[in-house]
Amino acid sequence: MNEQLLTIMGPEDDTYFEVATHAAGPAGSLPLTPELLLNAPSGDLFGWSQNVGMGWQAERLRGREVLILGTMGGIRNEDGTPAALGYHTGHWEIGLLMKAAADEVAGAGGIPFAGYVSDPCDGRSQGTTGMFDSLPYRNDAAMVMRRLVRSLPTRSAVIGVATCDKGLPAMMVALAGMKKLPGVIVPGGVTLPPTRGEDAGKIQTIGARYATGELSLEEAADLGCRACATPGGGCQFLGTAGTAQVVAEAIGLTVPHAALAPSGQPVWTAMARQSARAAMSLAAQGLTMEKVLTDASIRNAMAVHAAFGGSTNLLLHIPAIAHAAGLAVPDASDWAEVNRAVPRIVSVLPNGPAPHPTVRVFLAGGVPEVMLHLQRLGALDDTVLTAAGVTLGETLDWWETSERRRRMRAYLAEREGIDPDTVIYSPESAQAAGLAPTVTFPKGNLAPEGSVIKSTAIDPSVLDENGVFRHTGRVKVFVTERDAIRAIKTGGIAAGDILALIGRGPSGTGMEETYQLTSALKYLPFGRQVSLLTDARFSGVSTGACIGHIGPEALAGGPVGRLRDGDWVDIRIDTRGLEGSIHMVGCGAQPESPEAGTAILAARTPHPGLAEDPSLPDDTRLWAALQAASGGTWKGCVYDTDRIIRTLKAGMEALAGEGV
Repeated sequence: MNEQLLTIMGPEDDTYFEVATHAAGPAGSLPLTPELLLNAPSGDLFGWSQNVGMGWQAERLRGREVLILGTMGGIRNEDGTPAALGYHTGHWEIGLLMKAAADEVAGAGGIPFAGYVSDPCDGRSQGTTGMFDSLPYRNDAAMVMRRLVRSLPTRSAVIGVATCDKGLPAMMVALAGMKKLPGVIVPGGVTLPPTRGEDAGKIQTIGARYATGELSLEEAADLGCRACATPGGGCQFLGTAGTAQVVAEAIGLTVPHAALAPSGQPVWTAMARQSARAAMSLAAQGLTMEKVLTDASIRNAMAVHAAFGGSTNLLLHIPAIAHAAGLAVPDASDWAEVNRAVPRIVSVLPNGPAPHPTVRVFLAGGVPEVMLHLQRLGALDDTVLTAAGVTLGETLDWWETSERRRRMRAYLAEREGIDPDTVIYSPESAQAAGLAPTVTFPKGNLAPEGSVIKSTAIDPSVLDENGVFRHTGRVKVFVTERDAIRAIKTGGIAAGDILALIGRGPSGTGMEETYQLTSALKYLPFGRQVSLLTDARFSGVSTGACIGHIGPEALAGGPVGRLRDGDWVDIRIDTRGLEGSIHMVGCGAQPESPEAGTAILAARTPHPGLAEDPSLPDDTRLWAALQAASGGTWKGCVYDTDRIIRTLKAGMEALAGEGV
């Protein structure tokens, strides 16, 4: 007997051989009418058969059908312990929100359906080839989500439940594309920080800090164990996950005060029930996505992003949402205009000035509190509709005098000892406290299409009295993240260096996120004296003089791909005026001018190590080609179907003309 098969198949129980071959079927009868039998699609009728087959009572089949679409991952036992782990805490408790929403729908006489498209974790894939699938996942997931929505033809509304870096942007892109359906987003909330320990952003630097003697082995092991203090929710800082939640609310897709709620707590599950009521109300009123998502609501989301000091990754996601909704897609000049007009007023990790975790922002009033300040500044269009079925102005009127606002803010002050007005400032007090605007878009001979820096995250100690960061230094060029992090850990990068990581944009790696580098530099003593340039992107928790999204990317012929070790680079970032430049300024004994650097770059061939990563999956290579044909990173890395078809037709016609 084959021992391998015996081990796999195991001992066989007698009950295995008691196989039923038929069953009585559900009790009752379908609520059919002659009209339905004559005119309804067969799929609608068979759908009812399947509904009762799954246990739904036949007499309740005429209720309004609501699809609850979530990014849940893992398998929880009934007591909450893991039967199988998820990829991250952000989707671990999503099923509880979906269950609360489903109960609310069913209790109102509706019929809840649930579908799932789980999501990856950027924290888990940092420094690995798993990061090559991170950004491409967003487009693919949004497509699958829309296919699931369309595959339930009888749904009357969609509730999207999602939390983290790519799952929530994918959900927003998916729902934005369903223009004729009512839709509501349920943000999955945040995890709590440990009572004593480090947040989930800082903890990702234990390797670099151990390598440089900043931490002992025992300290690293202890801190790492406690960083995710509760089992569910996105990270405790305003990274991409938290910023995406903020944007979902600011754009009008959630009920009021939904973003950044603490996962697993009563206020969090109540938000799911509120969202279910909102979805059913939207369906009853015929208020669809195209009536909620408008150019004005996109602009509102950009303003709130600026006020929060949010992740630069939303510069990829908000344009994608706008594109999916058929709206005007904001460009770099639009972002710059908004960031010049809107002050940053939120003090939250990772930018500060005080290191408040996101749960404190929620208690201080969250998105509606920030929007109340922006409304008073005239920085919002409060006539837009929201998922609550009322205008933003009506929402803010309710919020200002609500018991919820009063008690949440009082709790933060009285129980936590934190003045809510030092978490969410007034614009006047924010200016006095030195909170700088959020994002700057440097250009120059290394970035003719532009680049992005979260200028508010530059260490204040390296700014001059006018808030300007200047760094002229020699560059050290790397073509892999692994080599760059090794150099940081082993002394290959020193104060005053400019680190350039090239060939890591969409065509090279799927535009990987390089938080390994930015976090290591942040928490090392000399890190504030090092600048980073890359055609890749950064985590939302990244800080420092880190310039990413450099365009064109190196592998698309961008001049950043012609840098060599020892070249002089000049960086200038005005953190108040939100203007900046990055120029190569020579390669001799002393720096020269941008014009000299431009001539040198033009005469050079690309860096000899520049190449597509050998581990890049074909799936991501295809994504990179499609998003490039659609306008690239500055259009949000979307799939523009019309542009792609035109490009393919032109290519086929050219081949036909050549007789191929």
